[in-house]
Amino acid sequence: MNAPARTDSVTPHPVEIVPGDPACGLILACDHASNHVPPDIALGVAEAEFGRHIAYDIGAAGVTRRLAALLGAPAILTNFSRLIIDPNRGRADPTLVMRLSDGAVVPGNARIDAAGKAARLARFYDPFDAAIEAAVAAAEAARVPPAIVTIHSFTPYWRGVARPWQVGILYDRDERLSRPLIEALRADPAGLTVGDNEPYGGGLPGDTIDRHATARGLLNALVEIRQDLIAGEAGQTEWAARFARCLGPLLPARDA
Repeated sequence: MNAPARTDSVTPHPVEIVPGDPACGLILACDHASNHVPPDIALGVAEAEFGRHIAYDIGAAGVTRRLAALLGAPAILTNFSRLIIDPNRGRADPTLVMRLSDGAVVPGNARIDAAGKAARLARFYDPFDAAIEAAVAAAEAARVPPAIVTIHSFTPYWRGVARPWQVGILYDRDERLSRPLIEALRADPAGLTVGDNEPYGGGLPGDTIDRHATARGLLNALVEIRQDLIAGEAGQTEWAARFARCLGPLLPARDA
């Protein structure tokens, strides 16, 4: 498993931006790309917990970067752990700053107050939002209202029960992109078990898709890939190629 370094001597910018063609019809986002925690933030969580899904989406960043390269798409990835603040939540969501995540207590979040949340929003959440907004503006200037696709990963087991899906496509009411993408994945020669709004439902109010795609009426889909399939580089390469084949033909084209 090629997990990113959790801390280092140099705190990175909170957002990684992969340049791409604004007229390609696609913007990729990876909300939980990293498990990095800057040295000045003390969460009080055991080191081992940062290798788990509670800290970041294992393998999702690698898939995102590879898919962006294959499709020439801009991509926006977080450079901070979701344990600091979760950019895939609405600002008023009670799980925006997690105090307990899948059995792990986060002492550094237990007594965070409104000022503390506001500081994390400004430092981490807002730059991620601003980068997506800038990518959308560039696409619209190129006369191609983009599809927005976010890349995530999910655990192979939940509460001791195996999850049968290799991949799931999540959505709210807008199925214009998610439905044909599900069908394309189901037609893959690998014989995939594809989740239709599984392993959990889409449509979380205030999440990344809601803020940036639904609010504008843009095509969208939230991709969930099972973590054991993309924990290494070979799996990330395989799944990026699969999504390039399935997603590429579904993207919007430049206006005449």
